[in-house]
Parts: sequence; C-alpha cells; structure tokens
Amino acid sequence: MSSPTDPEALTRLARRQLANGQPAAAEATSLQVLGAYQHHPGALEVLGEILCSQGRHEEAVRVFNALTLMQPTVAGHWQNLGTVLRPTRRYVQALAAFERALQLGPPSAGLLYNLGVLQMDRCDYQAAYLGLRDAVSLAPTDATIRWAFAQCCYDLVRLEEALASLEDWQTLEGLNVEVTVLIALLLVMMGAMHLAVPAVERLLANPPQQGRSAIGFVSLLERLHRLDEARAIMQRLELNDRSLDDHPEKLLMSAVLADRAGQQEEAHEYLKLALKNQKELVHRHTLLFPTAKVLDTLGNYEEAFAAAEEAHRSQIEFLDLAMGKTSAEESQIWPLTTQGCDANDIATWENVGPAMEESPIFIVGFPRSGTTLLEQVLDAHPLLKSMDEKPFLLRAHGEVTDLGIRYPAELGQLTTQALEDIRAHYWDRVRKQERLLMGRRLVDKNPLNMLLLPLIRRLFPNACIILTIRHPCDTLISCFLQHFRAPGLARACYNLPTLANGYSRCFGFWYSQLQLLRPVSIELQYEQLTSDFATEIRKLSTFLQLPWHEAMLAPGEHARAKGFISTPSYAQVIEPVNNRSVGRWRNYEQHFGDARPILMPWIERWGYSLT
Repeated sequence: MSSPTDPEALTRLARRQLANGQPAAAEATSLQVLGAYQHHPGALEVLGEILCSQGRHEEAVRVFNALTLMQPTVAGHWQNLGTVLRPTRRYVQALAAFERALQLGPPSAGLLYNLGVLQMDRCDYQAAYLGLRDAVSLAPTDATIRWAFAQCCYDLVRLEEALASLEDWQTLEGLNVEVTVLIALLLVMMGAMHLAVPAVERLLANPPQQGRSAIGFVSLLERLHRLDEARAIMQRLELNDRSLDDHPEKLLMSAVLADRAGQQEEAHEYLKLALKNQKELVHRHTLLFPTAKVLDTLGNYEEAFAAAEEAHRSQIEFLDLAMGKTSAEESQIWPLTTQGCDANDIATWENVGPAMEESPIFIVGFPRSGTTLLEQVLDAHPLLKSMDEKPFLLRAHGEVTDLGIRYPAELGQLTTQALEDIRAHYWDRVRKQERLLMGRRLVDKNPLNMLLLPLIRRLFPNACIILTIRHPCDTLISCFLQHFRAPGLARACYNLPTLANGYSRCFGFWYSQLQLLRPVSIELQYEQLTSDFATEIRKLSTFLQLPWHEAMLAPGEHARAKGFISTPSYAQVIEPVNNRSVGRWRNYEQHFGDARPILMPWIERWGYSLT
C-alpha cells in the first residue's frame, strides 16, 4: 500500500473504494491522508462525498465549508456545499452557495440539477423549471435529470410535458434502482401504465431493500393495489433500516397501509408523529388530508374538519409559492361558466359528425359525485374502454380558441375541416394513452368536462353524455376532505361557501346550455345507483345501446384487477358498491351555515332534503 507520504495515490485509492461501494474503507483511507496532511483538498473532498452518501450531512457541511474557505475560487466546492446544505433545510445558504458556483464558472448539468431540486424544495417551481430545462439540454440522456424535470412539470400540472420527458426513459443513462423507482412512480401517477409496466417489472425482479427508494417502491405498489407486497417490503425495511423511522414519507406510507387494512387508530398514530416532524406549513397538507380522512373514519368529525381546514391553508400556501395565485388551469376552467352559447349561432351548426358508436361516451358531473364508480362500471364492459381522467377535451378547447373563434358563442364558425382536424388531434392523444381495439367505444371521464358541453356537442353531436348527481351537501363535504392536485379545483375547495359557489356556477351553466344544445344525455343520481345498483346499470346499458354484460355489476373487482386508477378515490373504488357515504354531510351539518342557501335551489331541484 502507498505510504502516508503519497497523499495523491491514497486519495485516488479512496475514490476507487467509494466508487466500488466500500464507503468505510474509503473513509479510513481519506482519514489516513488527513492525519498526515490535515488540509489536503482531495482527501477532504472525498471525505465530504462519503459523508453525504451516508446521510451525515452536518459533518459534510463542515467539510465542504472548509474547502470553500481554503479554495474559494473552485466552483465545485461551492456546488458541493450547496448540495449538502439542501438536506439540512438551510435553503437560503444552499442557494447562495449555488449562485457563487455559477459566478465562478459556466453552469454544468449537475449544478443546474442540484439548483433545480433545491428550488423545488423551496417551492419556487418557476425557477426550478427553467433550471432543470437547461440541465436537460446539457445532459439529455441523464436519467436523474430527466426525472427531475418531469417531476417539476408534473407538480406544475404541465402533464403533457412531463410525459414527453419520460417517454424514452428506458434509453437513458444511469438507470439505477433509485431513479427507476422515481420514474416508475411518476409514470404511474400520470396514468401512463404502458410506459410504467417495464419499470415495475424491473423493480419487482430486483426490489430496493432500504432507504427512500424502498419507501417509494412501497408507495408504487400501494397505488397498484399490491398491498401484500407493499407490506412485505415495509416489514423488511423496518427490520433492516431504522434510519428513516421518523421520516414523514415513511410514516405516511405506514399510515396509508394501516388505513387500507382498516387499522385507523394505528394510522392516526403514524400521522400524528409525521406531523410532529413536519413543521413547515407549506408541506403539511400532504399529511393533513390523510389525517382528516382517518379522523372522519374514526368518527372524530370536528377534528377531521379542523385537519381539513389546516390542510387547505397549507395547500394554498404551497400553490401561491409554486405557481402564483393564478394558475393556467384555473383561468381556463372556471371562466367557462360565464360564457354561454348563442342560439342564433347554434342554428347554423350542421350536426354532421361521428355516429354514436364512433363517438366517446362522456361521464361528467361535479367531482366526488360518483363519476369514478360509473367509469369502472363501463370499463368492465368488453365493448368499452376508459382512459382515466385526461384533459384532452380541454386541449381541444385551446385549439378552437387558437383559431380566433370566440368560445362558445361562435362555434358555428368552425369549418368542416377544422372540426375534423380537432377531432383527429383528440383521437391522436387518446391513442397515445390507450389502445382502442376495433369495435370498442371510448369512455372519457372527466367531471368538469360538464363545463365543455358546447364543445362536446359541436365535435361529437351524437355522443352519449352521462351526468352524475349526488346530494349537494355530500358532494361538498367529500370534496372538502379530499386532496385535489389540480390548482383551480384545490382553490375552489378552500372552504364550504367557496365550494358551494363553484358548485352552483357549474350546474347553472350546465342546465342553461342543456336547454339550448339538447345533447344525448342522461342523469344518474348516486343515491339511486347505490341503493338499486343492478336496475340503474341496466337502464344505463339501454341508454348507451349496449348489449348487457354481467361484468358491469362488479366494478370493484374490475378496478382491483385493472391495478392503477388515476383518481383520488382509487382506494374506495375497488370496494363493492355500497351506500355508506350517503348522508355523510350530516356529521358536519353545523359547518354548512353560509353554504346552505347557495345549495338550496339544487337540493330542491333534484328532490333532496336537509331533514
């Protein structure tokens, strides 16, 4: 072995040991050099990398801080300092270190990546997006950088951009187990199962055994309803790696698995500990929404409501930081309630379009009113295929307005060719998401597509539309307790009066346009559906002109076999049809004071009651 008087050779040896997965040996070698040469930069750098890889971030901060003092003009030292400051949550100091590195030399892909993920931690997603986009341009085949950019796009609800970033993920470099978990989980969350399956298969063959990768894989399996496998990995993690016992991600997953096993008391204990360890309000909503759900199941209704109130405050703070007080989605969706069709324009429409059998079946309604249940009912039929919730109709709306047409008052100005082009683009997006076999009809379920009724009627004049209705108070309390990622919907759910106003605007728009447009539509009430399921589904089958199929009567079994369902109610929809949630709002009746008069016209219209 090289002597202590040969520090460069020993430093190279330490680097090789670290690269070969021998951190203890690498640390011993580095310390050997530093014992003889106290301020050797190379040995200090290796030692800092070792400490960082072992999660000993405070020690690593001291090492890299010393290096910046010794060699203040070396950009790499500042980059490393920023990298190890990030997990200690000293975000201001980390940002300053990265900015100093940028001043000292041209930006590298690694520096832009580390700066980008720091900005995501700080909830400055606009800055993160720009930095990570530049990192991708410098290192387009780096798997970790491409994942980070896709994750940033996903958090900004730029879903098509996120998906495009990962479409060729199998060709990327650096696909270790850790980054494969991250990519697989993100693809599953986006509903891109055709891309996620190879990653899931890789991970099932070689599952991560410890660290945050194991927690991420547990989350992935839980979303796919592979609960036994998820619990087995969590048990191994608890036996082999106790370093993350107090980490909010692990505690949350333990709570989710306990909740799905019907162990709500245990789930609540996990969540209380996780909240104790997560002090920053901006991040607490990810724990508070499941806390509200568990407390509701336990019958602790006032605590559940209070948890949901804090969850909404936290989420709004997150949205304000991440994307500003106005989001693109919010500006697209809610103003649609103020823009109605013109009767004279409708008179010019040539109702020529695809036949009913060649048109999508649209399921619409206010969120949390039974749309996902109906989607699984229809998807179980062998002649139908759903694609989960996708904004493809909203993209078509953008194409219309890009033509300079005032929507929806001038839809009659769309030429036959323009209509064909917009429909073709819609189907192109569908085909990228799902394979539609010959003779199968598409089910397009997206609740707030009810606000795009004029566009549905213009593009697909013969399409069948199903409107789901549920007691307005049950709908509102279910929305209030739910964690919605869509910024516009999240803001609408901030409190019950705000939610009631949004609800009333949506249905006021629907019924005003229904009179003018007279689409092929049917209304289904959730309460009737759950109390006389077979009868209601047979009526629906007749309306859709479908041959009867018994599989429609077992949507829970179908959903479980399907695996992934991209909706907040993914865990409930695999259960047998039941009416347990009917009348749930009465547990929160005292909170409906200001919302009640706003909802009364709809309660009376559909024959519901407040008694």
